[in-house]
Amino acid sequence: MDLLSIKDPAFLKKLSIDDLYELSADIRSFLIETLSVSGGHIGPNLGVVELTVALHKEFNSPTDKFLWDVGHQSYVHKLLTGRGKDFDTIRQYKGLCGFPKRDESEHDVWETGHSSTSLSGAMGMAAARDLKGTKEFIVPIIGDGALTGGMALEALNHIGHEQKDMIVILNDNEMSIAPNVGAIHTMLSRLRTAGKYQWVKDELEYLLKRIPAVGGKLASTAERVKDSLKYLLVSGMFFEELGFTYYGPVDGHSYEELFSNLQAAKKTNGPVLLHVITKKGKGYKPAETDTIGTWHGPGPYKMDTGDFVKPKAAAPAWSALVSETVRKLARKDDRIVAITPAMPVGSKLEGFASEFPDRMFDVGIAEQHATTMAAGLATQNMKPFLAIYSTFLQRAYDQVVHDICRQNLNVFIGIDRAGLVGADGETHQGVFDIAFMRHLPNMVLMMPKDENEGQHMVNTAIQYNDGPIAMRYPRGNGIGVKLDSELKTIPIGTWEVLRPGTDAVILTFGTTIQMALKAAEELQKEGRSVRVVNARFIKPLDEKMLKKILSDGLPILTIEEAVLQGGFGSAVLEFAYDESSRHPLIDRMGIPDRFIEHGSVPKLLEEVGLTVDQIVHRIRRLTFANHRKGIGS
Repeated sequence: MDLLSIKDPAFLKKLSIDDLYELSADIRSFLIETLSVSGGHIGPNLGVVELTVALHKEFNSPTDKFLWDVGHQSYVHKLLTGRGKDFDTIRQYKGLCGFPKRDESEHDVWETGHSSTSLSGAMGMAAARDLKGTKEFIVPIIGDGALTGGMALEALNHIGHEQKDMIVILNDNEMSIAPNVGAIHTMLSRLRTAGKYQWVKDELEYLLKRIPAVGGKLASTAERVKDSLKYLLVSGMFFEELGFTYYGPVDGHSYEELFSNLQAAKKTNGPVLLHVITKKGKGYKPAETDTIGTWHGPGPYKMDTGDFVKPKAAAPAWSALVSETVRKLARKDDRIVAITPAMPVGSKLEGFASEFPDRMFDVGIAEQHATTMAAGLATQNMKPFLAIYSTFLQRAYDQVVHDICRQNLNVFIGIDRAGLVGADGETHQGVFDIAFMRHLPNMVLMMPKDENEGQHMVNTAIQYNDGPIAMRYPRGNGIGVKLDSELKTIPIGTWEVLRPGTDAVILTFGTTIQMALKAAEELQKEGRSVRVVNARFIKPLDEKMLKKILSDGLPILTIEEAVLQGGFGSAVLEFAYDESSRHPLIDRMGIPDRFIEHGSVPKLLEEVGLTVDQIVHRIRRLTFANHRKGIGS
């Protein structure tokens, strides 16, 4: 079938079961070929082909509402809703988003990127439907990994209490990004092996009704016998105890099973949970046999072999550098433990886990729990390293404030993927952490200029004993500098001058250091002497150096790959206002006040004006204005 010509899902209504299986094979071939070039979330999408097709055939989108939890498994949904012709642009600059996007299609009714939100969103939609008196179906699709998120459990509790009509699809593939962990995962494992509970329950009801009741006694006890079967078949029957009607487990790759159960679910009053078993990566052997999450969202790959197409990096990946430095220090300090919310692979903690299995805690998709657990460890004189992506740290903000900073506990937070991350887009850009971290009492926040300084900052964080400390580091690899053999500590709140200059000062840190140095070289050719300062401590500022710059009256340009509002530049402005009655010229560069969509990092930097050319332009303007100011005075 020509998938590029699909305009909407209506064509599915006319297809036979055999046609649907043929369509599924075509979709898998299309995904495997297309994503081999662009990269993307191939594993999750290969696993939900039949489920997505069945949903669109059985329901009527967008009248009926599909809420894709996390959203990285929505590629098949995008194909069936008329976006195949643009699929070669997925996750590319100005192309299709890799997640549901409300302004991309009327069929995308809920935007996601973080897990465990679909059930709460669905509860809101169901409440609105009932208030308006309409009859559409509300269908959230949530994975077994996302179900471990506390927000999902809060929503299950509320939905079961309110008894809203809703069909929750539990897409159970036994993995999220990494293999799932925890008691809920174990409970689902029991459900998978327990057999078709609802079928056996219904068969028993049918048989009991056919037996003539003596004096009505058997008829009166039939319901109790039928309901007690749940405890015989599945220990606890977790979902039914929460108020859901449970169907399953269902083979998520069998249209026959999917349709019979979806049709039964549609006829059931109150909330239904349909437990669907799928195989992540189904139809492509390298992805299907993946046990650690490598094929969750890879870059380009060779279709025939499954080998990833990656340039050989001369420098270590930032995640690996940080985690391996922690591992090195852990050999000498048995108080060091590592915690991750379901990202052991992304945060490169496999080595630490292998060497120190008892000191490694993967808590699943539970960022709030991970953060407060780190606080608990710190109260007992342990040295917790919390490895967490910047975008996911947002989910644990109150725990950072209330449980770590308020108690002034020695937790080392490794803020991975800080700054622009590229193809995953606005839901994953790590640009807000400075703004929401730097104003917290007791917090130290830093970012290294290169991987050598990075390993010393890790050591500094581990040795620090005066409260919480966080280190930002970007996605990708370092710049290839030589690593010192001996680890050092860096005095807290100290900056360093990387290039002297007398006409203007650039204050920056991390990924924008190299950009600033190149701009200073260009300006030197024009006779402008620009000082470049590695402002590696975002909090506390190097007040001694900053006071000297202010007293010299030099114009200042701050640069950060983070939002301007409340960011590092704001901190410099605040300090300048408080410190000096004669304010120097200060300009700021950073991420504007809007969400930044997907695309390559260089393209995004260009879009927001974080380029060498823009730095040169800003410094020219500052020095010219400062010269005019000097003449006027």
